[in-house]
Amino acid sequence: MTVNVPGRRGPQGPSPLEGERIRPLSRWQIEDRLEELGDLYAETSGGDPRAWNQDRELFLRRLAGELHRPGFALLVAERSVIEEPAGAVGPTGSGHAGSLHTGPGHTGHGDTGSGDTSRLAGCAYGFPVRARGPWWQGLDGYLPQDLLRLAASGRLFAVSGLVVHSQVRNRNQGRDWNLARRLQRRLLADHAAGLAGHPAVLGVTLVDRDDHVTLRALRAWGWRSATADTPDPPRSAPCRALIIGP
Repeated sequence: MTVNVPGRRGPQGPSPLEGERIRPLSRWQIEDRLEELGDLYAETSGGDPRAWNQDRELFLRRLAGELHRPGFALLVAERSVIEEPAGAVGPTGSGHAGSLHTGPGHTGHGDTGSGDTSRLAGCAYGFPVRARGPWWQGLDGYLPQDLLRLAASGRLFAVSGLVVHSQVRNRNQGRDWNLARRLQRRLLADHAAGLAGHPAVLGVTLVDRDDHVTLRALRAWGWRSATADTPDPPRSAPCRALIIGP
């Protein structure tokens, strides 16, 4: 799974009472906004700025590949921001004091002409695991048969990416309004809404065994290790399987 969980402390987060708007993007909307999604990933990566371009390109390459999987879905979280007009004078009379940063991640969509725009705050994406055809990254080697059987009815959904700012990981991980929790919950709910009878959907993801930072973040957001009816994969196995849902 792609999860941005930088170790550095992020800026002060917005009030949870304000919230972010979460909405799906169609395939053509995703293609239209790939550059913005790449900017969001680079902005939230927390790594060396010199490596951002390379990390950004790798992220966009993975996303472009998954975009064509059947049933692929991507959600974005957006927050309204108000930009000061050019030349606005701050309280000290010294020009542009307090102006909004409009670097990577700034979308510019939804401009009303009065300085009200939207800014990407996060995204989540994934696709249903199919009962036939190749399993997603060898998923059948990590899950017990009773969970794999959910794929036949469309109830097994691979969450392959979750991109959020560092404060989402560092603060209030257990709260329902935590953005990561909201994104993953909405992603599964939207998929369930398209199934007959709207059954509960199980989310699944694979994480590199040695990626302890991502494992801690996911577990803080409600993910748990997949129980198996067979012995655990050997320590030589490159990944661990996590699930979320009923």
